[in-house]
Amino acid sequence: MDPAFISTFSALAGTVIGGVTSLTAQHALARSQRLAAEREVRTALFGKFLDEAAKLYSDALQNKRDDISGLIGIYALTNRIRLISSPRVVEAADTVCRIIIDAYLSPNITMQEMRANWIERHVDPLRDFSEACRKELLRPF
Repeated sequence: MDPAFISTFSALAGTVIGGVTSLTAQHALARSQRLAAEREVRTALFGKFLDEAAKLYSDALQNKRDDISGLIGIYALTNRIRLISSPRVVEAADTVCRIIIDAYLSPNITMQEMRANWIERHVDPLRDFSEACRKELLRPF
């Protein structure tokens, strides 16, 4: 073989390999950045849902309401979660909404009853949702 040909071929092969490597690295970096951005959006959405659910649950334990307009915010958040989350997270969000509605339909409770629920019976209506969210945020894509 001609040494000039070998030299030219080696240079060309090196350029192609370098270009492919660079392209692959750029693609991996872009994908990683996109996944991080999606994770941030989910984290913010889950946080909003938890804030809204906690306020509504607290209100539901203390008040009776027949007006459903106060539930619109959590209904909207639940459906935003439905767009971007796993079925387990969506199911947990739906369960939280049912718990809130049931609390509005139930008799009001006292602080002692609340303490007994939390400490003795370990009642935390947001726990399953937050655990499902944590698992979703930690899973690799």
